[in-house]
Amino acid sequence: MTESTIGKNMLLIHSTWGTNKTFKIIPASMNCPYSEVLFDPEGKLLAIISRFNKQVLHMVPRIDDNGDPQYMKIGKRNNGKEVKEQRVTLDSFFEYYLMEKTDIEEFIKTYAVNSDTFNYKSYMDGTKLEGAPSLISL
Repeated sequence: MTESTIGKNMLLIHSTWGTNKTFKIIPASMNCPYSEVLFDPEGKLLAIISRFNKQVLHMVPRIDDNGDPQYMKIGKRNNGKEVKEQRVTLDSFFEYYLMEKTDIEEFIKTYAVNSDTFNYKSYMDGTKLEGAPSLISL
């Protein structure tokens, strides 16, 4: 990694995770190595999604000419599913999970340009913020 991709190129914003208020960190420049960072207030972990991807094998439903799943003619598969599946190679983004509070805070201080003014610790401590937006995170 070059010096230009490390540090102070993301922005902390208010968000939601399910029905809980939380924070998200989004890229503030094109040379940011991450596409999205989300804090899970229930699990107390930081989910980091990279801009870089890898090829991963996934089982997906086999579809017919109309795009509908093909069902098994008799019974179910060993895994209990009633649809035929096939293994395909898909691009998947690298994901990282930070669970230690000190690691989470260090990541935020390193990457978020507004880490000194945004009250992210209140979400980490479980404090309910008054007036925080209740937006649905995409």
